[in-house]
Amino acid sequence: MSLALVSGAIALVVVAWLAACAEAGLARVSSFRAEEAVRSGRRGSAKLAQVAADPTRYLNVALLVRVACEMAAAALVTYACLIAIDGTTQALLAAIGVMVLVSYVAVGVSPRTIGRQHPLNTATAAAYVLLPLARIMGPIPYLLILIGNALTPGKGFRRGPFASEAELRALVDLAEQEQLIEDDERRMVHSVFELGDTLVREVMVPRTDLIVIERYKTIRQALTLALRSGFSRIPVVGESEDDVVGIVYLKDLVRKTHISREAESELVSTAMRPAFFVPDTKNAGDLLREMQKERNHVAVVIDEYGGTAGIVTIEDILEEIVGEITDEYDRELPPVEDLGEDRYRITARLDITDLGELYGLDEYDDEDVETVGGLLAKALGRVPIAGASSVVDLPDGRGLRLTAEAAAGRRNKIVTVLVEPVAPVTAPEEETKPE
Repeated sequence: MSLALVSGAIALVVVAWLAACAEAGLARVSSFRAEEAVRSGRRGSAKLAQVAADPTRYLNVALLVRVACEMAAAALVTYACLIAIDGTTQALLAAIGVMVLVSYVAVGVSPRTIGRQHPLNTATAAAYVLLPLARIMGPIPYLLILIGNALTPGKGFRRGPFASEAELRALVDLAEQEQLIEDDERRMVHSVFELGDTLVREVMVPRTDLIVIERYKTIRQALTLALRSGFSRIPVVGESEDDVVGIVYLKDLVRKTHISREAESELVSTAMRPAFFVPDTKNAGDLLREMQKERNHVAVVIDEYGGTAGIVTIEDILEEIVGEITDEYDRELPPVEDLGEDRYRITARLDITDLGELYGLDEYDDEDVETVGGLLAKALGRVPIAGASSVVDLPDGRGLRLTAEAAAGRRNKIVTVLVEPVAPVTAPEEETKPE
């Protein structure tokens, strides 16, 4: 009697082992991988493609078989121990010990390791059994899932155990570790998840970095500004930078002047397009889909007080997914390049304290700015563009001329500033305005 019970329990454990193998293998075989197997003519790939087309159904069948066999084996082992061992407590403890060991090794570790190491072979073999078994069981697995979900707090009924975002991220990390995807692809997938939690204010170009043009300026002045700054879309403002009235596009300016040279003297407001406004608390992912739908490439970001916080483009949002977009002209520059005769080419991000050290000052500080680029912007009273120049005074009375050099990167930011000593002045010298 005890021998028959043990034999039955062993047979059930073997079936549970096979079901656990099937679960692990199917979880790692996608429909794309199954279609690849079909195209390569792999034996059994047609059945595998059927299973991969509805993985939830067949995973639930394998799960039901594994759980049923484990429970039945545990019952048989418990009954056998009660017959063979005197004392109910000792028999139950022996049964628990045996089933914990068997479930952990034979159903937990071993089959899942094999299924993960050989997912395609395991899933193909499982497909031969799961297809007819699913037809025999009919709706039973789905009914059990519905009952389980009804007893579990959560949102409504589900077809099966869907993975959470954290589990999906972990799966992507595992795929990268096993060299199924590249590290860049892993970071891109993570960035897609993060985009759903990103606000527009986190990706926009802030107002302090904006190049704008007043609505009373001419088309010729707008063309000059666009060519000098390198921007193809420039916000048009009215009374102040908070009053964005539209966006002027370089291609519209060129088209207008190409048709008639006399158009150069017209106001830029005649060529601008309506501005698209969004709150700075808007979700970046939602904005990207909205901009795609409306075929709009730039939006003006408004803060909670109704003022202009900045602008955001489709490229700004895409950079959150693919990383910073650079071109073949972008290169790594040294922070300081000595040109001789106390002339230097320095990066715009260089701290002004370091600038002071170049000219023998122990301490050079400014309450309003920290970098050389910020110092030039403060002296000009606006965002510097290529060629913008101004003279600033050092604490010892000497003067320095700061000249913004060519911009780089997608946002056309000034990356280097030419510094040369000049006679001191009493007030900053502003850049000549474009005609």
